[in-house]
Amino acid sequence: MNPIGKVPVLETPDGPIFESNAIAGYVAQGSFLFGSSPIEYGQIEQWIDFTAFEFDLYIRGWYIARLGYGNYIKPVEENCISGLKRGLDALNKYLASHTFLVGHGVTLADIITTCNLLMAFKLLTPKSFTSEYPHAERYFWTMINQPNFSKIVGEVKQTEAVISLYSAKKPEAKPKPEAKKEVKKEEAPKPAIQATEEDAPKPKPKHPLDLLPPSKMVLDDWRRLYSNTKTNFREVAIKGFWDMFDLEGYSLWFCNYKYNDENTVSFVTMNKVGGFLQRMDLARKYAFGKMLIIGNEPPYKVKGLWLFRGPEIPKFVMDECYDMELYEWTKVDLSDEAQKERVNQMIEDQEPFEGEALLDAKCFK
Repeated sequence: MNPIGKVPVLETPDGPIFESNAIAGYVAQGSFLFGSSPIEYGQIEQWIDFTAFEFDLYIRGWYIARLGYGNYIKPVEENCISGLKRGLDALNKYLASHTFLVGHGVTLADIITTCNLLMAFKLLTPKSFTSEYPHAERYFWTMINQPNFSKIVGEVKQTEAVISLYSAKKPEAKPKPEAKKEVKKEEAPKPAIQATEEDAPKPKPKHPLDLLPPSKMVLDDWRRLYSNTKTNFREVAIKGFWDMFDLEGYSLWFCNYKYNDENTVSFVTMNKVGGFLQRMDLARKYAFGKMLIIGNEPPYKVKGLWLFRGPEIPKFVMDECYDMELYEWTKVDLSDEAQKERVNQMIEDQEPFEGEALLDAKCFK
């Protein structure tokens, strides 16, 4: 039970949490959304505070009165507009040299900032207003068109004008014309409606990858072999992999994390990789992966090997898992014996790997 009586509220096994930012922080804890180092964590909190006091406060103050939920006072509205412009100007200058608020990808700071700006773009700030802040404008539309945003908020259209002031005055009701009395005629019973083929439930469309030609490789068979092989791994599991592998039906890919210089804290790096694997769950039916965290000392290197159904990385994975853009992806050249041996080493968790110790190895299966 929420003791304060405020909304929104999230009921957790340990008790309730209220207020949007607090709930977002609770849900995002331990994930890449809080950055990959202590300094990034601090910067994310910094921007969350900024957007609360420079955007949320003034945007709410501007639209609440216009929607009729508070008294409209023109000087108060002018103060809100001035405050919002000041915040947008600061954000615009920062984004002139940054794509995201912190680091090289979406964090909780971006999510909260975009959500706070959403009401302004929908109700208050037409193009003539936001065009003065081109970098902030570009940032908003970049974020709002991310697949995971658009799935939640849907299509967003920028308002053409500031929303009109709410009027409590109700229009005068016009006298209704006197209804003519009609003599009801007895209706003949209607014939029963017969079900047709059009009424039958339509089958769910197949996933595009399920429409590919059948493959001799059964992913579940490989997963079982990988999981159950405890000894002679190279002789059993690796040989079994190449016996099963279907060059026409599957493709192999190496991935290298683009920003290894940021991997300065071991547990944060491991959590980052763990979060990536969690978000890849959408591809579980069509993929197998190995992720290696390499090195005894920071900065740690993150490298991976992925098996995907089809000749390319599935488009839905690239669109919906935004970790993908944080990695460089290279298709394995199976005519190159050195690359095939590298595949073997990554499946096997060979140590040392490329001359360095393994800090951790994670498997997506």
